[in-house]
Amino acid sequence: MKTITYESKYFNPHDTLCCGQLFRFEEFERGYMVFSADKACYVYTDGDLTHIKSQDADYFRRFFDLDADYEKIVKKAESFNVPILSAAARKACGLRLLNQNCEEVVFSFILSQNNNIPRIKGIIERLCRALGEKRSFMGRDYYAFPTASALAEQDSDFYKRLGAGYRSEYIADTARRISKNGIDKLCNLPYPELKNKLLSFKGIGPKVADCIALFGFKRTESFPVDTWIEKLYKEDFCGNLKDREKISQYFTTLFKEYSGYVQQYLFYYKRQN
Repeated sequence: MKTITYESKYFNPHDTLCCGQLFRFEEFERGYMVFSADKACYVYTDGDLTHIKSQDADYFRRFFDLDADYEKIVKKAESFNVPILSAAARKACGLRLLNQNCEEVVFSFILSQNNNIPRIKGIIERLCRALGEKRSFMGRDYYAFPTASALAEQDSDFYKRLGAGYRSEYIADTARRISKNGIDKLCNLPYPELKNKLLSFKGIGPKVADCIALFGFKRTESFPVDTWIEKLYKEDFCGNLKDREKISQYFTTLFKEYSGYVQQYLFYYKRQN
């Protein structure tokens, strides 16, 4: 077991985990137990420091993006001179964009569409228990996220029994496609090409594609637009566009390669206020 320590001002586990990027975590002791692929860590804050304990410390250093300078990112967000963004970046300065397992993110965000977070977490937990490898960490058992090949062995009826509903067909189809072709070819694509490739998967629309691009492939040029962002666009940016894809393009034109960071700051701030 190794421990990584980081300044808590720029790493707030609660804000990072509870802003819609990730579904596999739970409250544990003084902080949270976090699961990614087949790995686990315990993360908590004590005063000015945040600590990560894991047998896979290097994995979680990258997962929590600890080599990136978020003081610089916050200052960049403030430099756009948009009052609500400046306030949001200051308030959410401890929020970090995760570097997640891309396969897990693809399936998780297919399940997220037209769904609420407790239900998404429940479906994913049942999925892991049914098909994932059993592991142990800090005295408790957990289940790895299934590989695409394991998912591809099941049909859509299997996923319906887990509660995935109409998304079951999308999970089964995507699992077969990734199991056959892999996902590595997507990893180095520029954002526009990556998004187009993601849109070719059954059941993935523009918003889910942007979430996957941002949270699974770290394409910070992407700007997912959901109900909260649409509300913010109308109320705080006085926008009159109706189409969410055009609203996304509006924001990416403004914020370019910082769009993903800005989206998370604004999303967090609007929900909090």
